[in-house]
Amino acid sequence: MTEEVTTEILQTHILDLAADGKRLDGRAPDEYRALSLEPGYVVTADGSALVRLGETMVLAGVKLEPGKPFADTPNAGVLTTNAELIPLSSPTFEPGPPQPGAIEVSRVVDRAIRAAETIDLAGLCITPAEKCWTCYVDIHVLAHAGNLIDAALLAAATALSHATVPAKRFGIAEADYPLKVHHLPIECTFVRLGDTIVVDPTFDEERASQGRLTIATDEAGRVVAMQKGLIGAFSPDDVRSLVRRAFVHGDRLRASVRGGGA
Repeated sequence: MTEEVTTEILQTHILDLAADGKRLDGRAPDEYRALSLEPGYVVTADGSALVRLGETMVLAGVKLEPGKPFADTPNAGVLTTNAELIPLSSPTFEPGPPQPGAIEVSRVVDRAIRAAETIDLAGLCITPAEKCWTCYVDIHVLAHAGNLIDAALLAAATALSHATVPAKRFGIAEADYPLKVHHLPIECTFVRLGDTIVVDPTFDEERASQGRLTIATDEAGRVVAMQKGLIGAFSPDDVRSLVRRAFVHGDRLRASVRGGGA
């Protein structure tokens, strides 16, 4: 039996289960997989976190270095977010230049961090127009079992929440100090499986889906970002319902980030 036929049979089975409100792994449509967070996973980084969301594993690292502010924002620091999809993490990833999936993950995570004003970029200014802190957020996918966007932001948010500004190392201050985090955005990703919309899709559910919607919320009750992906549509009523679900999940997941654990 060819891989294409096997995949088609699996996708049909996933859709049949969804029609009955069931999922291949036994979860309910509105249930996340088991989550664990390990802050401080990389001791050489200024902040880091390893996230396990089911069998999906994502590692995020934060590095802060003195740099020069952009000309159009002379009184602010610089934030750079990058995602790398390691070929060993999935047979669908290939070595070489950044793939569309990696670009999407980095942009969606970066957008949520910026829109929520997670960190105060103005607070990263050292000398206006001359020197500022550049904050690098590097995301590495170690195992792809679905829902990379949610796992990537969980890892990035946890890493930022436990990051230290190395001011002493660079002779800028007499002591290092914690990076100030003002807001914690959480992204919740939903996919349509026929008439059923499920949260936290697995890799196989993503391949069987007819549309993906990611909603980022913060603790202030704001929807700070949205990202529509894959082929398929969501009605206005769908979107309103998913926003409500995203706030509920966001509050619970945010508590895990703040607690630094599951």
